[in-house]
Amino acid sequence: FYSKGEYDVAGFIVGVVDRSKVIDGKAITPGDRVLALPSSGLHTNGYSLARKLFFEVADYTVDTHLESVGKTVGEALLSEHRSYFPVIEGLLDTGCIKGLAHITGGGLLENIPRILPEGTSAAIARGTWPVLPVFTLMQEIGHVPETEMYRTFNMGVGLVIISSAGDAEAIQSHFA
Repeated sequence: FYSKGEYDVAGFIVGVVDRSKVIDGKAITPGDRVLALPSSGLHTNGYSLARKLFFEVADYTVDTHLESVGKTVGEALLSEHRSYFPVIEGLLDTGCIKGLAHITGGGLLENIPRILPEGTSAAIARGTWPVLPVFTLMQEIGHVPETEMYRTFNMGVGLVIISSAGDAEAIQSHFA
């Protein structure tokens, strides 16, 4: 229940896939590669913490211009959530994708393990992709520990693709 004058906006996407084409991560094996597609902002990650940092800790308003981000607070919080289907559509029937993880609430640290078979893990090399300025700013505002940033936010990674080492180059070429 919301107090008078409060509201929430939510949305979702529903898809259908033939059971034989489900990408469930069961084929993931040690030595496979983790490839990341960029996010366009917070997506569905950590809005409670983001609002607290911007509005309570920093005492910003929705109209406060964030120089390092190039947007107002309101624009940064309302950045479009990218749909990855058009981007990966041409790869779905190739058999080269072993796993997909949409980096939503729980960030990188909780979403990637959800698709890994028992007995496997993923090594993520921080610094191999650009962290969006909005995340750097929030971390600075709240002195948020790095582990918490990666657990709560997507840190600039919106979708993770796991493939064999041999297919990783073909997947990367698809996006070039």
